[in-house]
Amino acid sequence: MPVTFNHTIIAARDRHESARFFRELFELDEAPSWGLFTNVQLDEGVLLQFAEPPVEIQMQHYAFLVDDELFDRAYRRIDDAGIEHWADPRMTRPGEINNEHGGRGVYFKDPAGHFIEMITRPYL
Repeated sequence: MPVTFNHTIIAARDRHESARFFRELFELDEAPSWGLFTNVQLDEGVLLQFAEPPVEIQMQHYAFLVDDELFDRAYRRIDDAGIEHWADPRMTRPGEINNEHGGRGVYFKDPAGHFIEMITRPYL
């Protein structure tokens, strides 16, 4: 069996709010949730499991590859909601997107403060 990515736990201040943010942004269906986790399912059965840890949340970086049409719709939602965003990971180009790696990309923070990247082409 080849190695594939199955799931990760993402720390959240409010696991329901974070899951809802990703579902709405990326147009995802609700996924079964259990115990301490509120789940969001991506393609290939990959789960994002949001949980509220009893410790201070450290910012993490998560990158999502989307097609051009979803990028347009999701970016419009980011912009319409007034979510601060940047064209670069150093946050020196606010309110912009980039056109790197033969596609487009944008960086923004989710409700828990994680640094999210949305791109239309993989780096490799």
